[in-house]
Amino acid sequence: MLACQAPQQPDSTAEQKIRTVLAEQQNCWNQGDIECFMQGYWNSDSLRFIGKSGINYGWQATLDNYKKSYPDKAAMGKLEFEILSVEPLGTENYLVTGKWKLIRESDKPNGLFTLVWKRFNEGWKIIYDHSS
Repeated sequence: MLACQAPQQPDSTAEQKIRTVLAEQQNCWNQGDIECFMQGYWNSDSLRFIGKSGINYGWQATLDNYKKSYPDKAAMGKLEFEILSVEPLGTENYLVTGKWKLIRESDKPNGLFTLVWKRFNEGWKIIYDHSS
C-alpha cells in the first residue's frame, strides 16, 4: 500500500533560481544566441524535447533542431515567456508550466510549454521540455 505524503511546500529559493535561468534563456534568445539559450538545458543524451516535429533525445539533437528551425536572428524573433506555475516535484525536481511567444516581423507564433527541472551541482537545468 502506498503511503500518501503531504504536498511539498514550494522552495522559494529554487523557484527564484529557475525563474532566473528562464530570464537568462530569454535574454540569450533575444540576442540571437542559441548556444547561450541552451545553457539552461541538461547537457546529456538523456535530455528530452517534445515539439511539433516529434521527440528529440539529447542536448546536441535539441541544439541542432533549434539551429535548423531558427537559422538567423530574424527567424528567432523576440521571445517572451509567461510563467503560469512553478511546482515542486520533491526537493530535486520542479514542474514549470507557461506560455511562449515569438514576436517577428511577419508573425507572432505562440504556444504552451511544460518543463521538468532538476537540481545539479552546477544549478537548475531543464531535463524535459514539451513545447507546443
